[in-house]
Amino acid sequence: MAPPILKLDDIYLSFGGAPLLAGAALQVEPGDKICLVGRNGSGKSTLLKIAAGLVEAQSGEVFRHPSSTVRYLDQAPDFAGFNTVQAYAEAGLGPGDDPYRVTYLLSHLGLTGEEDPSTLSGGESRRAALARVLAPEPDILLLDEPTNHLDLPTIEWLEGELQKTRSALVLISHDRRFLEKVSTATVWLDRGASRRLDRGFAHFEAWRDQVLEAEELEQHKLGKAIEREEHWLRYGVTARRKRNMRRLGELQTMRSQYRGHKGPQGTVQATVSDAQESGKLVIEAEKITKRFGDRAIVAPFSIRVHRGDCIGLVGPNGAGKTTLLKMLTGQLSPDSGTVKLGTNLEIATLDQKREDLDPEDTLANYLTDGRGENLIVNGEQRHVTGYMKEFLFQPEQARTPIKSLSGGERARLMLARILSRPANLLILDEPTNDLDIETLDLLQEIVAGFPGTVILVSHDRDFLDRTVTSTIAPAVPDAPDGRWIEYAGGYSDMLAQRKGALEERKKAEKAAERSKSQEPAPAAGGSKGKLSFKQKFALDNLPKEMAKAEAEIAKREQVMADPNLFTRDPAAFNRLAAEMEKLRTGLTKMEEEWLELEMLREELEG
Repeated sequence: MAPPILKLDDIYLSFGGAPLLAGAALQVEPGDKICLVGRNGSGKSTLLKIAAGLVEAQSGEVFRHPSSTVRYLDQAPDFAGFNTVQAYAEAGLGPGDDPYRVTYLLSHLGLTGEEDPSTLSGGESRRAALARVLAPEPDILLLDEPTNHLDLPTIEWLEGELQKTRSALVLISHDRRFLEKVSTATVWLDRGASRRLDRGFAHFEAWRDQVLEAEELEQHKLGKAIEREEHWLRYGVTARRKRNMRRLGELQTMRSQYRGHKGPQGTVQATVSDAQESGKLVIEAEKITKRFGDRAIVAPFSIRVHRGDCIGLVGPNGAGKTTLLKMLTGQLSPDSGTVKLGTNLEIATLDQKREDLDPEDTLANYLTDGRGENLIVNGEQRHVTGYMKEFLFQPEQARTPIKSLSGGERARLMLARILSRPANLLILDEPTNDLDIETLDLLQEIVAGFPGTVILVSHDRDFLDRTVTSTIAPAVPDAPDGRWIEYAGGYSDMLAQRKGALEERKKAEKAAERSKSQEPAPAAGGSKGKLSFKQKFALDNLPKEMAKAEAEIAKREQVMADPNLFTRDPAAFNRLAAEMEKLRTGLTKMEEEWLELEMLREELEG
């Protein structure tokens, strides 16, 4: 095992009151790709800043190898003294670093380098900061939310860059798919302390649940032991005074441990307020268009949105997702075409820019619209502090100004507000920004179980796959020209359908080339206009094979549900996890193959 190039041990830090970090540790070796996970406010960003040398711990050991270079992705980069983005990014290079790397990175991040830093948007500032820290290819890269404000094509490009980099990584992100693809180890920051799993994020949640179950069991055992000792203290033999005093001391220690145990932070508990049911047809758009100057944002586009649909909009930044969303909801008139909204619509909107948050407003005033101490949720009057608790806010925060909240807390506050309003149509623009994994799980359950209609814009691929029933995306992903296509299913389904369409187009082009050369086209295992025998066989048998794979996955899931398995037999747990990963990969391939064959069959049958 290589010696660590960065080591934090027994880190303690408090800002008054309960300590933020108490015994936290982080060890980075060459080639490590570590994701740092934990609830909002658990101290992830603070620990990363301690690793970067930007914050000093009150106690604990911090070691950085003297010859190692460290780069930290700043959430608020300082552009003072730089006239162009290129100059800012090149300032991060060290002696001997290749300046071409800056040009290469800025190009892939959608910047020319000639931009004036004072005119950059938040997203452009983040891209410039990414180019600056990636360009020198340091020994250690510390990245705090690197995917914030990035569109899907750029996120996927960044994944590839980080997978092949020689730098050791420590990264914080709310994007599950990004973490799964990049990380090979996981450090979980929880209640001030840290635990490490030498596997990527894909294995984290199952491991976390087992750890918490084992902890709950130990706490239960401790409670029972205290009961036995208390019974002995009341009714036991008291002749041996020395032995009795020792046991009394042990009892007091156990009581102290039991009372001092701090359980995991609770989870957000919320449901959407009931509203009157909308009409069956929610939105009908007929050949709508929109142009800004010479550029087409929406070419003729038609869609019918029915009650119960959950529709996702994806695409690069600037493609026109928000414009299309505003047209579909009646906030923006199309240049041509018509949009009809259904009856009885009650709309709740979560805005990406958090524009309706007044930083000087208090939490209680924001939730109640300044109408005192109470609000109406699902037809019942609720006190604001009780409602706040469901979203993990403490009663003493009721008079706290919004400007003092973290990004994750602001996201939770806005979620609390829109869920208290009766709604049958949810409009969510980047709803997953700044939410921790547990709150993301809740939002996913709310969206998936919402009885009304949902339209959402998101760059979170995992969230899209788990929630939406159809996906609207640009017809040309890399160079949007205003044409939009609706695909059935989530983001992965859209990619599979695009892949199938691309392959069919390539086949058609090859057939046309053969026809032009006046060469007889060779038989391809079947008559024209029909599936080959091999394709028919696969179409008939793949569902059976998929069912078998699903059954095998279910068997292993049942065995792994045992909370004591990892503690009792870690080798068996790891073997089952590896088998499940292999089965799921195979199942995904079979599903994609079946989908492509089914699309081909439908096309051939007209």
